[in-house]
Amino acid sequence: MERAAHAMVHKPFPHALSLPLIAAPMFLISGPALVLAACREGIIGAFPTPNCRTTEALQQWLQEISSGYAALQREAGGRPVGPWAATVVTHRTNERCEADLALVAEYRAPIVITALGSPRRAVDIVHGYGGLVFADVNSLALAHKAADCGVDGLILVSSGAGGHTGAMAGFSFVPQVRKWWDGYIVYAGGVCDGAGIRAAEVLGADLCYMGTMFVATQESQAQAEYKEMLTQCGPDDLVVTKAFTGANASMLRPTIIAAGLDPDNLQPRKEMEFRGQNSNQQPWKGIWSAGQGVGCVDRVKPVAALADELRQQYARARARHG
Repeated sequence: MERAAHAMVHKPFPHALSLPLIAAPMFLISGPALVLAACREGIIGAFPTPNCRTTEALQQWLQEISSGYAALQREAGGRPVGPWAATVVTHRTNERCEADLALVAEYRAPIVITALGSPRRAVDIVHGYGGLVFADVNSLALAHKAADCGVDGLILVSSGAGGHTGAMAGFSFVPQVRKWWDGYIVYAGGVCDGAGIRAAEVLGADLCYMGTMFVATQESQAQAEYKEMLTQCGPDDLVVTKAFTGANASMLRPTIIAAGLDPDNLQPRKEMEFRGQNSNQQPWKGIWSAGQGVGCVDRVKPVAALADELRQQYARARARHG
């Protein structure tokens, strides 16, 4: 059913960027080094709070990121420094949700991303200090629910995204949400170059998520074997399954086989469970994720080199098509 547009007026994004891009928050992959390297390049650097096993470890990361970010701003010399973002899993199985929200509020994360649950509990906390709340959603129904909670942005997780993924094509998802939503839209799903970033803007998005390309950077926390595997794999090496968390996720077939499982006969989990590293059961352990842009990973490189390539591709796309 058609919904009335929300009353908020679309505003320019309040942070200067060199690219309208978020280095996606990736489980076990994104840490302070990757976040700060992205911010240094004028990109939004993001990480999921469950990457820290304890609230004490999270506080250490937040201290490292906030102090490192302040140093980047002092040294910028007029260049844009991207803001940083923290993702909090708001699913009911995440027992640390409230504690993690309190910490990201204490360190005044410029952007808080909610994932795998309602953003409602985050909105008042983050708006209280002037931050932005973006909600991960992978369906039109969830987009409406998140918008009704008062979020500032919707991250439209579309088919082709790595890790937890969506079923809807982004070229349908974005315009259908833009019909009634005037807040920020982040396109997520298979973006692997600067032309894709520009295409998402033309479609109606304000920003893009990019994950798989950042796994294969020197600053990511991925194992060397994982990074190398990405340079050898393509879209045919992906399996979308509910077997590991109970939600559809795009995983690398070779790692499923290496775990002694048949990728063509995986049994879906009956219930979703998102306790991350603190879970008593970790069926995802050793199973690596990737999105459909994996075929664009040509080598392991520093974030700075990846960002330079993306800016050049983006500039060429704008020059060709406006």
